[in-house]
Amino acid sequence: MKAHNGMRPQDIIILLKILLAENESWQYRDLSTSLLISVSEIAESLNRSHLAGLIDVTKKKVHRLSIMEFIKYGLHYVFPQRPGAIVTGIATAHSHPFYQNHFESETNYVWEHENGNMRGQSVQPLYKGLANAALQDEELYKMSAGIDIIRVGKAREKKFAIAELEKAIL
Repeated sequence: MKAHNGMRPQDIIILLKILLAENESWQYRDLSTSLLISVSEIAESLNRSHLAGLIDVTKKKVHRLSIMEFIKYGLHYVFPQRPGAIVTGIATAHSHPFYQNHFESETNYVWEHENGNMRGQSVQPLYKGLANAALQDEELYKMSAGIDIIRVGKAREKKFAIAELEKAIL
């Protein structure tokens, strides 16, 4: 058995994608294609998540309470983020269209992207291909933006994002 060297940021998105595909039959290559992550990295990620107790031995069923507990209490410590320079990109965190309806802010947060239509402070996505993967899957995009709120948001925003993620995950 391989040693567990800690979670990587893309592990969270892979687990969220599995939750979204829970009633569908899927293979590693399906995750690879939709998330723009290599099949070998999907396999390594699922091994890490299994060792961490976030997915079962078949690597098909996510332990919902465990992943939610990690997102709620550990995510901002393990994958912290400080917004960076003003760039053009795709809205994330409270700037995502769903969350924009619930929060007013003069500051926009974006994932830098050549096809973006919003200027704002850059937020590093959990992995390089996340913006492109999110553009193909609206639910994954909304969940990823909620994750970014936990990483960069204020207390009230975090509380709302956690409640939304709980609705989707639990």
